[in-house]
This record gives sequence, structure tokens and C-alpha cells, in this order.
Amino acid sequence: MLKTVVLVSGGGTNLQAIFDAIDAGKITNTEISAVISNNANAYALERARKRGVDAVCISPKNFENRDAFNRALLEKVQSYGADLVVLAGCLVVIPKIMVDAFPNRMINIHPSLIPAFCGTGYYGLKVHEAALARGVKVTGATVHFVDDGTDTGPIILQKAVEVRQDDTPEILQRRVMEEAEWRILPQAIDLIANGKVSVVDGQVKICNSSAD
Repeated sequence: MLKTVVLVSGGGTNLQAIFDAIDAGKITNTEISAVISNNANAYALERARKRGVDAVCISPKNFENRDAFNRALLEKVQSYGADLVVLAGCLVVIPKIMVDAFPNRMINIHPSLIPAFCGTGYYGLKVHEAALARGVKVTGATVHFVDDGTDTGPIILQKAVEVRQDDTPEILQRRVMEEAEWRILPQAIDLIANGKVSVVDGQVKICNSSAD
């Protein structure tokens, strides 16, 4: 059973997609051990509580400096014996000590087709605003392993989404979530939980996958 800790900052729609996929049998061999947020008011924590999953707030505001926060976050994640850490709308900069502690065992969902519209400053609506400003016809989402860079780790899955003429950033954001993020994040977790994902020479290899 893959013990998974999910890190969130906001409403937790991707977290809900994970819960729904577990209920539907689309994610197997996986348990969500805890949901941790840097934001005490994140609705994602309420989603966790409703499931009977530990819901924990660890905020940088409650520590004397960033190093102390980073250590506390890592210790809390490790206290659950996490096999996998999932960043599902987590706006905290993940510290190097955590990346080092979970090599190829931490994944992130990003709302673009990396390498487009990613890296420092590209998060939330900003990604979709940039895509519309550039005039791209196709965008999407990417699940990747987390490394020392920003959105630079090995790519696990990507799914494309059409950009429409009358899209606003908010409308496009919703379509990317519904058509891409909520599908490929659960899919990636299930692949990892069932031993179908490996990293070879910095690239992801997927075995016996029905990934689209």
C-alpha cells in the first residue's frame, strides 16, 4: 500500500479528484495518510477531515525563519512514513532538504504543457493568462517528479487541452482542470502505486500503461 501525503494551499480540487479516483477504483494500492497545508483556511483541509484523513496546517508564519519551517514540514511528512508526496496545488517553495529526502518520490501537477508557461512566477491563473496572451491553440497539464528546479523534474504524464477563441483565464483554467489535471494526476499516482513508473537517465519510463 502506497502511503501518500498530499500538500495543498487552497480549495483542494485536485485533492478531491484523488479521493474520487480512489472511490472509483481508478487509484489502487494507495492510501492518503495526511493532507498538509501552509494555509489554515484552505478548504482542502476540510475535504480531508470529511474523509477522516489527518488534516494538518504548517504555516511559515508560525516559525522564526524559513529553515525552521522547512524542517518542521519535512519532519511532519516523514512522520507519516510517506512513500509518495503529492503537490496538489501547493504554492509553497519546496525546500531542497525535502527534495533530497524524497528523490523521485514527490510529484507535482502543473497547469501547462511543460516546458511552456512554467518555472518561477507561473502558477494558478498566471499560467492561463500567459497562454492566452501568447495566443497558443493548445495548452494542458503536466505531472512531473519534483527536483531542485522549478517545474524541471522528469515528466510522467501530459494531456493536451484545446484553447478556444472566447476563453478567459478563468474559463480556460476550469477546462484544464476538468479535462487534464483531474485525470492525469490520479492516473500518475496509480501508475506509481503499482510499480509501473521508473526514472532512467533522467527520463520517465512507464511499463504496461494505458496512459493516453
